[in-house]
Amino acid sequence: MNSISAVLWAVGSMAVSFALLAVVFGPLERLFPARPGQRVRRPELLVDACFFAGQYLLFAGLVTGALTWLYGHWRQLFPLEGFLSTAANMPVWLQAVVAIVAGDLLVYWFHRACHHFDLLWRFHAVHHSVEHLDWLAAHREHPLDGLFTQALLNLPGIVLGVHFELLGALIVFRGMWAIFIHSNVRLPVGPLKYLFGAPELHHHHHAKVPRTLHNFANLAPYLDLLFGTYHCPEGEETYPLGLVDPWPRGYVAQLLYPFGVELPRRRTRRVELNLAQNPTAADSSTVRLHQIATGAPPSMKSTIGAEPPLTN
Repeated sequence: MNSISAVLWAVGSMAVSFALLAVVFGPLERLFPARPGQRVRRPELLVDACFFAGQYLLFAGLVTGALTWLYGHWRQLFPLEGFLSTAANMPVWLQAVVAIVAGDLLVYWFHRACHHFDLLWRFHAVHHSVEHLDWLAAHREHPLDGLFTQALLNLPGIVLGVHFELLGALIVFRGMWAIFIHSNVRLPVGPLKYLFGAPELHHHHHAKVPRTLHNFANLAPYLDLLFGTYHCPEGEETYPLGLVDPWPRGYVAQLLYPFGVELPRRRTRRVELNLAQNPTAADSSTVRLHQIATGAPPSMKSTIGAEPPLTN
């Protein structure tokens, strides 16, 4: 396959994926909306479309290449010959279960670390900058954040010797689940939400507070229940979503911002908007203007504390 054919195949696959996801999640969001007043043509729709395209055209290849390399070289990194002989005798279904549970455990603690350590939060905050959740917004993620997440998520399956085809199926399943829990959907599943999770649990994780401290689990909420980070909000979803700290709006700007790089055209405008929306923030905005004028790197620190109660 030459380069032109590869590009055409990638673009075609992206278009088919977009159409299928729109067909599946579009009706669900209209029939069972978590936030009935949310428009489909919402602000930053184009930005999330860029993240979608970036994931399929660039990030997917990066992850596939990294996982393929890890699949072929992990024995040099982790010499576990005794463990391998035991894992090889496991039935396929047991390998899949162990891979899912162990991957969830690794990602749970990595996710918590992203909310605790400033360096990790810089990249993870891109995902939390979403102010309107739907199936397309699920794709807003910094490539480095996503790369580490996927590596940890699939490392147990690779170590267990799970066949690459089954590993790919697990990746697709997890990807669809991630889109579902970010979608603007609230299904009446009753007590099953305690077993399988539900979008409202992850929506609360995106609440507009300094750094959320609940609902870090990847698939089911059992890890949140086990480690005391589970919270199921009651009532309608009326609380705001997004980041407390100022954040750039554009696609490229959000990719560069975690590295301390600000695109010039967005700097002053973002501070002015912040002042207009919150006049009491004049002091902090003055500091921000000083950082812009002096070229000082932006402060990415946020207060880590308990979340305020979300009332409806």
